[in-house]
Amino acid sequence: MNAVVYTGSYAGLTERFELFICGREIGNAFSELTDPIDQRSRFENQIKQHNAKRAARAKVKSTEDQGDEDDYSYEVCLDEDFLTSLEYGMPPASGMGLGIDRLVMLLTNSASIRDVIAFPVLKIQQ
Repeated sequence: MNAVVYTGSYAGLTERFELFICGREIGNAFSELTDPIDQRSRFENQIKQHNAKRAARAKVKSTEDQGDEDDYSYEVCLDEDFLTSLEYGMPPASGMGLGIDRLVMLLTNSASIRDVIAFPVLKIQQ
């Protein structure tokens, strides 16, 4: 298995930057991890952690945990297609998140994102 390992300027480094305008975070960007061996290991650890938390939640079914139950109700599995593409030398990728809600914050000079979200999710207070 031969793969090109590139995660930025240095091997093993994931680069990240955030776009700030007028002191407010507008966007978030990063480079991707493209080492298939490292990525597989991270996926496997993520699955183990998720399943351990899921098992612990299943043992303790109290009324306090009902809100957090959805966080661990889904199954997590290995993304073999993604790992295979990394093994064959998928070119380096990156991601950029730019939210319309954050742009609206900037344009309306809102101090809080809750002021511009159309349907804010509010946690039920007990």
